[in-house]
Amino acid sequence: MATLKQVAAHAEVSVQTVSNALNAPHRLRADTLERVNRSIELLNYRPNRNARSLRTSAVELIGYCVPNWPNQTHLVMDQFLHALCAAAEHTGRHILLFTAPPGVDGMPTYDDLHARRMVDGFVLSQTETHDPRHGWLKQQGIPFVSFGRVWKQSTQPGPWVDVDGATGSAIAVRHLHDTGRRRIAFLGWPKSSGLAEDRLAGWRGACRDLGVPTTGLAVRCRVDSIEEGARGTARLLDSGRAFDGIVALSDVLALGALRELTARGLTPGVDVGVVGYDDSPLAEVVSPGLTSLRQPMDRIAEELITILTGDQQPAERLLLPELVIRGSSAPG
Repeated sequence: MATLKQVAAHAEVSVQTVSNALNAPHRLRADTLERVNRSIELLNYRPNRNARSLRTSAVELIGYCVPNWPNQTHLVMDQFLHALCAAAEHTGRHILLFTAPPGVDGMPTYDDLHARRMVDGFVLSQTETHDPRHGWLKQQGIPFVSFGRVWKQSTQPGPWVDVDGATGSAIAVRHLHDTGRRRIAFLGWPKSSGLAEDRLAGWRGACRDLGVPTTGLAVRCRVDSIEEGARGTARLLDSGRAFDGIVALSDVLALGALRELTARGLTPGVDVGVVGYDDSPLAEVVSPGLTSLRQPMDRIAEELITILTGDQQPAERLLLPELVIRGSSAPG
């Protein structure tokens, strides 16, 4: 492999000029930058990632722990992984995927990857209440950014990017209200989930603002599964409380709602409007198509990489989801 000195000699410039071409191209004149880049290409020069990251404290290779959700179906993970890898590669970086036990048991894996210079920083997801990873990484001085906030903490321990779930639920409620629905139920997760509480609060607040009832219309499902979504919908139907709309915390729960409504002889989108969350691939292939809140995955990934590879100043990005309307919420 060619060395930095060989590239400099070939381009008839200094080693510092080659370094500027790689790390600060704005410092060079256009003709000089073009000449250096031509030499880099002709000699097939590849910078030493470890040497560069040690010298500049740059985040070059990014670690991402692939979450493990037992007994649950998360239909948007492939979308997020693809967007994250693409955003990293757009800046000349790459993602190293790994697995680790949840909570403090996983810290040795993070420590080992960074100590061996296999990664320079981390993108975190599947954030939990009082998630230990954020505080530990901050203490160690290891760069990281989180997709999702650490719930039930007054101060976030590091930079994050998240989607405004409360506003998303409110958008869903207002959409169903605009289609003539006046009793709108909610399918959520247990109280231990900060994300679930955030989206529940958005549903409750929008219902209050619109003057529609909420008493007895919120059901907590044990896990995120189609079966639990169906069971939660059955509980609503068997409670005797009339409703004509459902806002579900996820597409998975919403799919369960569609199944149970159909099994009971009700027509989703006609008798009961249903809105999911995530706009997963199945949302547009079920019948009727599932109205859902789409998370802006490409922008999420771009923001994560921008923050992680920047100056690591405190950064918070709260993005809005987009409502994608399909047949499950046709006017009532």
